[in-house]
Amino acid sequence: MQTGAVIVAAGMSSRMGDFKPMLNIGSISIAQRVVATFQQAGVEKIVMVTGYNAMALEKHLANNGIVFLRNREYEHTQMFESARIGLEYIQDKCDRVLFTPVDIPLFTAATVHALLESGAELACPVCQGETGHPILIASHLIDEILEDSGEGGLRGALDRCGAAMEQIPVSDLGILHDADTPQDFKALLRYHNEQLVRPVVNVALAREKSFFDSQVAMLLELVDETQSVRTACARMQMSYSSGWNLIRRLESQLSMTLIQRSQGGAGGGKSSLTPEGKRLTEAYRSYSAAVKDAAAELYGQYFTGLFT
Repeated sequence: MQTGAVIVAAGMSSRMGDFKPMLNIGSISIAQRVVATFQQAGVEKIVMVTGYNAMALEKHLANNGIVFLRNREYEHTQMFESARIGLEYIQDKCDRVLFTPVDIPLFTAATVHALLESGAELACPVCQGETGHPILIASHLIDEILEDSGEGGLRGALDRCGAAMEQIPVSDLGILHDADTPQDFKALLRYHNEQLVRPVVNVALAREKSFFDSQVAMLLELVDETQSVRTACARMQMSYSSGWNLIRRLESQLSMTLIQRSQGGAGGGKSSLTPEGKRLTEAYRSYSAAVKDAAAELYGQYFTGLFT
């Protein structure tokens, strides 16, 4: 079952007095931590909706393997409009979607797993009687959310989407800690204390040098999705020339054509993956997921009880 995530980070951080997504918690930023937690939990397709200070945030996260979309009306809209943008994009790409604002960064991968393993259509975590984030949404519910009036924001739309919200008990106070104000941020830092130790596995294919990794896989997938190398690069905050350099190096290493291009016409040329390109990306994604699962199991065998 394919799982995606939508992170909303379009707000102006007016109550904080500083740009929240790029504030550091320990050695990484709030935005980086949310992305890393989803990736640790095995979520491959991650979308971030930006708005205020979009260019700086997108460059800050450019190497984190996520897709960027923009709410260009962020000054005049509420969070629900940013949620719509992300959910509309991802609904036909995943069976289920995790949603969170960027300023709730300390939920754990274990909480994400608990939500995913619940089998619920619509669910949120609950700790000490309080509900928090992220929220799990089955993709077939998204049409109702997109068509909603928006009264009461996303919470109102979820109440009216046709499924009851299931509460999944977790022992994770991180689901409750946001960074809305300077006082909130200080409390969040106190709770954080020290970063959890976890296995981090980056899977790459190499000959003399690495030529295929998660960044290249995402580039190829986005080219096939958007039918444009230029658009794919823009969504990854990658220059057009860098994108083509990656593709040409990959094709040279493998001695096969991975991108097919059609010429001209009223709508301009189009690019898409060849059958070989599709098989390569599918094989890489499956292999990478299997390696990460094995790494998590081995981590439990060798390190359980060693760190506190």
